[in-house]
Amino acid sequence: MRAVVFENYQTFPELKDVEKPVPGPGEVLLKVAGAGACHSDVAIFQDFTEGAPGAQRPEFTLGHENSGWIEELGPGVEGLNKGDAYLVYGPIGCQHCRACSRGQDTYCENAATMPYMGVGLGRDGGMAEYVRVPARNLVPLGDADPVAAASLSDAGLTPYHAIKLALPHLNGGGKYALVIGLGGLGLLGVQILKALTGATVIATDMKPEAMAEAERLGAVTVPGGEGQIDRIREITGGRGVDAAFDFVGVAPTVKTAMESTARQGRCTIVGIAGGSYDWSFFTAPYEVELTSTYWGTIEELYEVVDLFNAGQLEPMYTTYPMDRALEAYQALVDGKISGRAVVVPHS
Repeated sequence: MRAVVFENYQTFPELKDVEKPVPGPGEVLLKVAGAGACHSDVAIFQDFTEGAPGAQRPEFTLGHENSGWIEELGPGVEGLNKGDAYLVYGPIGCQHCRACSRGQDTYCENAATMPYMGVGLGRDGGMAEYVRVPARNLVPLGDADPVAAASLSDAGLTPYHAIKLALPHLNGGGKYALVIGLGGLGLLGVQILKALTGATVIATDMKPEAMAEAERLGAVTVPGGEGQIDRIREITGGRGVDAAFDFVGVAPTVKTAMESTARQGRCTIVGIAGGSYDWSFFTAPYEVELTSTYWGTIEELYEVVDLFNAGQLEPMYTTYPMDRALEAYQALVDGKISGRAVVVPHS
């Protein structure tokens, strides 16, 4: 079968012929419907070096954002039907620590001893015609389109988890939320905020087309650049937003998020671009929570699918056939993707 393979650090991936995987005990083989191309993949093959935090040892098939139909059941798997469509919860922890027992493999207490972080993260992923995954990591899609849903496993789950944790700051009337970065995660973040809260959503980006999409989804937009923070504070009557979500994570966006947050607000850094922030008691708003999150729980992915099936989430994506999968990654590197690029191996 064909697969997009990460072969070495700081080396662009290759489209190769590899062996079709065989599901082991407790696993299933999925015929991949859609595989989302994520900036985390770019970090894997472009930014990381051996031994760096987050680096995964090559080689393996990329793709941690997957959907598909059950093709084959591994030994011991019962209660699942061939041909049914599922979304894949990507993280894989030890499955016996406290974090894994609550479905939060992202915070596995034994992560340092695991040979990989998840599907497509050290272990062969779904940027291929077929992928094997633990049956426990499947979330049913019902009659939903698995191609449209593919990006929800990360681009939907990650903002959902961050926003859900911030809900106490957004309860009540007259609340404001800020979304910085309107890529695949940010645009879904706007929709999740609209679905879960009554807050006014302010969205900002450097791309006019991304802001136009955010406006269509109900956000008030502010262009990036000079005067950005002043404009955000003007919309909020001068006090700042109750919850800010930075889906980029470079130093300037972290600074914008913090300087736009009201006293006793919450500022969540979701993007993993490695930016730093110079905190000071006298410049940071009093009692602001500056925090980070990573992905989410499998239970929350069920909730994301519920929102999708209820018509409250509309992923923005562009499909690519498998023979153009490398073009999808190049477009991602070049910043030419709006929303998500989803590779469709069996189109």
